[in-house]
Amino acid sequence: MTAFVVFNPNAAGGRTGRDWQQIEEALERVFPLMSFFVTTGPFQAAHMVRDALRDGHMEIIAVGGDGTINEALNGFFERGAPLAPDATFSFVHSGHDSALCRRFGIAPGWQAGVAHLARARIHKTTLGRLACISGSGEPVTRYFLGGASLGLSASTARALGRARIAKLLGPDFALRLHRLLVRLRWRPTRVRLMAAGHDEIAGFASVSLTPNAGQFDIKVLDGRNRADEARALRTARLTAAPTVDTKGTVDVETDGESAGILPASFEICPSALNLRV
Repeated sequence: MTAFVVFNPNAAGGRTGRDWQQIEEALERVFPLMSFFVTTGPFQAAHMVRDALRDGHMEIIAVGGDGTINEALNGFFERGAPLAPDATFSFVHSGHDSALCRRFGIAPGWQAGVAHLARARIHKTTLGRLACISGSGEPVTRYFLGGASLGLSASTARALGRARIAKLLGPDFALRLHRLLVRLRWRPTRVRLMAAGHDEIAGFASVSLTPNAGQFDIKVLDGRNRADEARALRTARLTAAPTVDTKGTVDVETDGESAGILPASFEICPSALNLRV
């Protein structure tokens, strides 16, 4: 089989780049004919996937962390429509455990990812789609596989995306540090959550959404971030909007990567992607 591989050498604190020769050799045992592109900055993965699809590539593989995989996934779409409906997407997560790995039952690390890919099959997979705004007020549309959230968890994702010094000490340290710093600065805020048969203004810490069987599994954590008192919702569409009581902007993330701020709408896209998993 042939494949176009998008590879981020900086993923997992640079370990992905150091292991690339081994990763390439392992992938070649599954896909004997490969061409690949090495990303050097943000947003390149989506652009290169679009170019590859326009050039006729039908098998796209993203190798890296959550950000690389999500960017490559978004390269399958342009102006809300699929570029190549028959093309197939797959990924090798080279970092630590993530929502993507948990959703599809894949152990973390590139060795497990390649081993899983070798026996994977193609499935029509449901995606989530986010529409929100950037910090400067521009419209943003992002597709996601693993999950999305708004509030405290999304603020942590934004802080991690900007981290530099902390990442030198490892991704685990960076995650613990920025999760702590964000929580220290966090103040409970109030937003309006709207879905079919549901409309409320509530104080919360975070709202997480996971695509599952044609709907979102939604978990709402209250202003004190108490997991044992989380509320559950299930719907195919959710709108979240700031209110007059909202303090500052509210962050939104998809697949662990900062995407923008409220207001935002999330909707299910059934059978939107051919996923080898």
